[in-house]
Amino acid sequence: MTDAARRPLLPRIGLTTYVEQVRWGAWDERAAVLTASYVESVAAAGGLPMLLPPIVRGDLHTTAAAAVAAIDGLVLTGGADVDPARYGAEPHPESDAPQPDRDEWEAALMQAALLADLPLLAICRGVQLLNVARGGTLHQHLPEVLDESTHRPTRGAYATVAVDVERGSRLASIVGRAPKVSCHHHQAIDQLGEGVAVCARAADGTVEAVELASARFALGVQWHPEETGDLTLFAALVAAAGDAAT
Repeated sequence: MTDAARRPLLPRIGLTTYVEQVRWGAWDERAAVLTASYVESVAAAGGLPMLLPPIVRGDLHTTAAAAVAAIDGLVLTGGADVDPARYGAEPHPESDAPQPDRDEWEAALMQAALLADLPLLAICRGVQLLNVARGGTLHQHLPEVLDESTHRPTRGAYATVAVDVERGSRLASIVGRAPKVSCHHHQAIDQLGEGVAVCARAADGTVEAVELASARFALGVQWHPEETGDLTLFAALVAAAGDAAT
């Protein structure tokens, strides 16, 4: 059988998950979980979703490299705040309880993906982790910076935010110059990490998207495309992953 015959028909897209105490049926157990909208968005965009739970046993970087070798593209999903200790800050009273296992695993996955030049899409928490992993910092509570709660009106509710995308950026070629996006974040990028370039901001100056110019395809957005049914970013990732797989 030729290599072409062995190749999957659909680009394999890894999706990071997280461990929570979950109840279903008669069970109340710790489980690796992810909002179904991520899975559905990747599938609708033509990719094959593959869930990647946090793994912290053994050599983390070897395991992450093995995971990256098994996929064609990677999505760093949203979720709890990145541990402020990772960027040398004390936790803010509004910051979530740290999830160091998830932080370590996803940082290792991201590093392995970038080393392999694997297409990468980082969403909400994902874009924050991307910046922190490259030496950047975060605003821990935007309402104190902006004196308003524009980007997360209440917990569990999304806000519609107008975004100004940089002309000539990769992101502009995908979503246009002025999309209205669905946000739910109380943190955002402060100091930029190495090689991280801003490609979109909200009207209040908040960083809403970044790119890594050194990578073939590495985008991070602060909003949640999986919640709106807008498949443009997922389709771009799947297309780039398909190219990577050939």
